[in-house]
Amino acid sequence: MTQVAQTYAQHFRAILILGLPLVGSQLAQFGITLTDAVMLGWYDVEALAAEVVGGGIFFVLFVVGSGFAMAVTPMVARARAAGEGRQPRRITRMALWLSTLFGLACLPVFVFSGPLMRALGQEDTIAELARQYLSVRGWGIVAALWVMVLESYLAALERTRVILWVTLVAVVLNALGNYALIFGNWGAPELGIAGAGWASLGVSGAMVLVLVVYVIRAVPDDSLFTRLWRPDWEAFRAVFQLGWPIGITHLAEVGLFAFSSVMMGWIGTIELAAHGIALQIASLVFMVHLGLASAGTVRAGQAVGRQDQFNLRRGAMVLVYMSGAVGVVTILVFLLLPETLLGLFLSPQDPDRGAVIAIGIGLLAAAALFQFVDAAQVLAMGLLRGVQDTQVPMVLAAVSYWLIGMPVAYVLGFTLNWGGIGIWLGLAVGLAVAAASTMYRFWTRNYIA
Repeated sequence: MTQVAQTYAQHFRAILILGLPLVGSQLAQFGITLTDAVMLGWYDVEALAAEVVGGGIFFVLFVVGSGFAMAVTPMVARARAAGEGRQPRRITRMALWLSTLFGLACLPVFVFSGPLMRALGQEDTIAELARQYLSVRGWGIVAALWVMVLESYLAALERTRVILWVTLVAVVLNALGNYALIFGNWGAPELGIAGAGWASLGVSGAMVLVLVVYVIRAVPDDSLFTRLWRPDWEAFRAVFQLGWPIGITHLAEVGLFAFSSVMMGWIGTIELAAHGIALQIASLVFMVHLGLASAGTVRAGQAVGRQDQFNLRRGAMVLVYMSGAVGVVTILVFLLLPETLLGLFLSPQDPDRGAVIAIGIGLLAAAALFQFVDAAQVLAMGLLRGVQDTQVPMVLAAVSYWLIGMPVAYVLGFTLNWGGIGIWLGLAVGLAVAAASTMYRFWTRNYIA
């Protein structure tokens, strides 16, 4: 197949066109979680701390299940580029099957989350509040996973603007639901943290309905939901084989951060609240890199479908430059404006405001240290997904985060008594090892024969 070498400028423009809506949708999707954190922080510091832990448990399971959704993007992008007409439908349907089965298997964890919270060493008050949140929000995990599958399918088709608009509307609806149900406004009952769970549940259901209708109307030739009940075991196995390592890779990283929240809970509620706020801020920036990585997955999958090694590498280099520029800006903001950022999450009348901000300033400084390596590892993972290389990266991630990052975090945080700063520096070490090992794998292998 004859290939046309694209210039750096052409790659940059193509990534912007594809990637900006994906970055926006990632930011908007995170905005739902961020809205919960901000509004619960204004409601009550203990409710915020409980959402940090409970939301972390939900997110851990969600990202494991989303591995099947993320397998859709490179598989559909490659199939489209290679002219395999029926494959996108087969792949996406079986990803919906796998997501449904996984979500149903997770429900007992959410319904009986109280004992789990206590087993993880959380205080009784925090454990009970987290249970209230998860026992409501957990019922929306199947809908949330379906949203991920449909968004991945649409991203592979480069229909990214609809993803952005649907997610932006969801953020607004979630904020309105929180305002009514957390605080008891507009005649609604004051449900506190459970209100945030109900709002998120309703938004997930609304999003999946809108996306289903859009796919039926905008992509009728794929007949995505026709005879959805019929199994396609060949496609089922293909999606499972590519998707489960993606899910475990995400588990390794997200589990690292979730367990860091558990360790911060061992130190104290104020420290946990500061950690939660700093983590929300750092995660907001991470969504930009994740959106760029998603664009990289699509572009890499297309390059594989065209058997185009040259543009695979050149496009990857452009992504590295773009993500690096975002990292420079982020470091400056974290170091120069920490109090302003942290203060957004806390009521001016909160008696713990000063203590939370004082701890959070140090955590944001630590977050500034790992901006480049965090960006590098998520870009490398996105590119490796695009070329359908997921099993070895899964092992690299597990070793980096759990055999290196977590022990270092524990030693620095508790053995050396560095507290929260030590925990975050341990996270930085794990991310650095993951970035170096996965980037090395992508750049030293030839993925196109």
